Amino acid sequence: MKHPLVLAAETLRTDLSDLCFSPPVSHTYQPLDYAWKPHCCYLERFGNGNNPVLFLGMNPGPFGMAQTGVPFGEIPAVRDWMKISEPVGQPQNLHPKRPIEGFACAKSEVSGRRLWGLFAQRFPEARDFFRDHFVANYCPLVWMSVTGANITPDKLPAAEIRPVEEACLKHLQQVIAHLRPRALVGVGAYAEQRLREAAPDFTGTIAKILHPSPASPAANRDWAGTAQRQLIEAGVWESPA
Repeated sequence: MKHPLVLAAETLRTDLSDLCFSPPVSHTYQPLDYAWKPHCCYLERFGNGNNPVLFLGMNPGPFGMAQTGVPFGEIPAVRDWMKISEPVGQPQNLHPKRPIEGFACAKSEVSGRRLWGLFAQRFPEARDFFRDHFVANYCPLVWMSVTGANITPDKLPAAEIRPVEEACLKHLQQVIAHLRPRALVGVGAYAEQRLREAAPDFTGTIAKILHPSPASPAANRDWAGTAQRQLIEAGVWESPA
């Protein structure tokens, strides 16, 4: 029997498969297609926590989930900490400036390095973190301009993002229903808002942490310390002894 999160991801992949996007989008990557094996490995291995804290990101970065199929998928974190290293294929329409090299990619996903670095510092063994935490992305699509610049979902026209939002919101509700989390944490304001939309009757804690993107000046000043403080203040984590 397939894992419930794999079944949910299959539905999401299908729902997003035939969508088209107009300029400035020139290329769209769908890691649930070409990086399906490591994505499934991540879901099957770690999507079994009991009342976990669910962290939610926005969509893949070019050197993270776009390469590994794992949310915020900084390669050393996925390969060495999570012990996931599965074959990765190629998108149907490859952007010449955004190659997919899978686990051979030498570039670092800074957001993922910061996020998983914080978690690994507190939980040296991945299994200890995932026992009561899980990390998901709201949307699995990567949009790029003709120059290769990343385009975030909040920058897309309303008519084009609407079917994406519908599919992703339905998927997020399925993830929440399976995990039955005790807390929902948005990695950034966009993700927090999507959590509130997906779970309007949620009775646990809903919080957010500063997004770890290097494009944020605030994130470049002790992001780990800020995020940990936010989690403690929200009651999601206890203060370290």
